[in-house]
Amino acid sequence: MRDQPITSAPPPIYIVSGSIGASGEQLVRTALAQFPESRVSVITVGHVRHIEQIKDAVTQAAATGGIIVHTLVESPLRGTLVQLAQQQGVAAIDIMGPLLSRLTETLGQDPVGHPGLYRQLHQLYFERVTAIEFSLAHDDGQRSEDWPLADMVLAGVSRVGKTPLSVYLSVLGWKVANAPLVLGVAPPSDLLRLDRQRVIGLTIEPGQLLVHRQRRQRRLGAPGPSAYTDPDTVLKELEAAREMFRRGGFSVIDVTDKPIETSAEEIIELITRRTGTDE
Repeated sequence: MRDQPITSAPPPIYIVSGSIGASGEQLVRTALAQFPESRVSVITVGHVRHIEQIKDAVTQAAATGGIIVHTLVESPLRGTLVQLAQQQGVAAIDIMGPLLSRLTETLGQDPVGHPGLYRQLHQLYFERVTAIEFSLAHDDGQRSEDWPLADMVLAGVSRVGKTPLSVYLSVLGWKVANAPLVLGVAPPSDLLRLDRQRVIGLTIEPGQLLVHRQRRQRRLGAPGPSAYTDPDTVLKELEAAREMFRRGGFSVIDVTDKPIETSAEEIIELITRRTGTDE
C-alpha cells in the first residue's frame, strides 16, 4: 500500500497597501477564484506609511514563503518594498506602479502620491456600501453582539416590515439591525441592554398584519388555518410587543397604511432628534 502524499498549505499572499487594501484584495480574490480547489490565505497589511512596516511585511513573507501583492502609491515606499523583496527572495507583484508610470507618461503629470485618495473622494459611496453590508448581515436578529454598532435597531413581530425598512434605510447610509419578537419567547437580552434611544419599535394595525401574513403563507404554499394567521394570536403578538416597547422605553412607529419612504422618514427624524445623529 502506497503512502498518501503529504500536502501542505500553499504560501499566503500578503496585500501591502497605503490604505485599507480593498482594491488589492479584490483583485487577488478574483484571481484565486480561478483556482477553486486552492486554500490560499490572504493577509492584508494596510495603512503602510513607514519603512519599518515594509520591513516587517517582507520579513513575514520571507518566513512563510509568501507572495506580496502591493498597491503602494508613494514611490519611496514602493521602491523600498521592491528592493527588500529582491534581497530576501520574496516574489513581489506591483499592481499600482506600472499603471502610475504609464499614466505619468501619457498625461504629463506626476501622481500626487496620496494613499486612499480614491476612497476619500468617494467616501459617501463607501459609507453606503458599508451600511448595506451591515444591515444585511444583521437582519432578523443575526449577530446581536454587534447591535451596539448599529445606528438603530428595529424591533417588531413577523411581517411588520423590519427587513424592507432596514434595507431602505441602509441605502440612505444608516447601519440598521432588526430584531424579531415572538409571542411566548423572551425578547433578545441584547436588545434590552442597548441605548433605548436607538431602538425603534414597529407596530401595525392587526387587520393589515393579518393580510400580510396570509399573503406570505400562500406564497409558501401552506394555505389554511394556523397560529401564524389566527386573528386572536396576531392581536396578542402585537399587544405583547407594545408592552415590551413600553417596558424598554422604546419609541414606537406605526407603519399602518404607510409607504416605506414615509416610515423611514419618521424613523430618521426620531433618531436624529433623540441622538443628535444626522446622516
